[in-house]
Amino acid sequence: MTSFVDFDQVWLAYDDELLAEGRYAVEDINLKIGEGEFIAIVGPSGCGKSTFMKLATGLKRPSRGTVVIDGREVTGPLKITGMAFQAPSLLPWRTTVANVMLPLEIVEPYRSSFRQKRDEYEQKARQLLRSVGLGGYEDKYPWQLSGGMQQRASICRALIHEPKMLLLDEPFGALDAFTREELWCTLRDLQAAQKFNVILVTHDLRESVFLADTVYVMSRSPGRFVVRREIDLPRPRDLEVTYTSAFTAIVHELRGHIGAIRKTGVELAS
Repeated sequence: MTSFVDFDQVWLAYDDELLAEGRYAVEDINLKIGEGEFIAIVGPSGCGKSTFMKLATGLKRPSRGTVVIDGREVTGPLKITGMAFQAPSLLPWRTTVANVMLPLEIVEPYRSSFRQKRDEYEQKARQLLRSVGLGGYEDKYPWQLSGGMQQRASICRALIHEPKMLLLDEPFGALDAFTREELWCTLRDLQAAQKFNVILVTHDLRESVFLADTVYVMSRSPGRFVVRREIDLPRPRDLEVTYTSAFTAIVHELRGHIGAIRKTGVELAS
């Protein structure tokens, strides 16, 4: 089967001086992700998770190796991806629906037809907001929304242009536990319905096990993948699964890997 994402012996140093010294942020990254797969990346702070995301979006090019996504080598910023971060970063002067529509004003092929199809696009944005529980809040401003509502709107903005891949960098890290679990279910349902690829970077091991098909553990800097763990819990998953012994065992296993890395820095067998 052809991989949707293919990292082949990827190394990255952030500048020529570091490259000359052989000091890499990530090294020897080899990764194949199937179409529609949901992966999560975990690891100690500073291990290179965010650097990996920059490579996956085309914001950084490898010093060595190649990144191929959707059959094409990545040589610059990708248009087929959507991104959401820990901070929702909604524009305070735009309503929720106007914030969600922003990519349609910027990304082709929507940009060139935005004026003619504005009403159609607005209905699409409103429908997406309703699907994540924000019906009735479409015309509110960000400051009128809770943190969880803002993050829902941020995910809608990342998906409005129907990207093939969603990249999430600690998207729920600033939220309370109850809201975080609600948004796990929101993301689960969106991905199940639309089948887009997801790369999730998180420090929350429960989050990674609940959401992902496969979890990767990164070593300390220079980051490389040292553990690949397929999550064989059946889908669809509901929150009840997080209280089962099978779920807890996987979380403890991953925690053990990360604890060993933090203590010794010794690489583990994948």
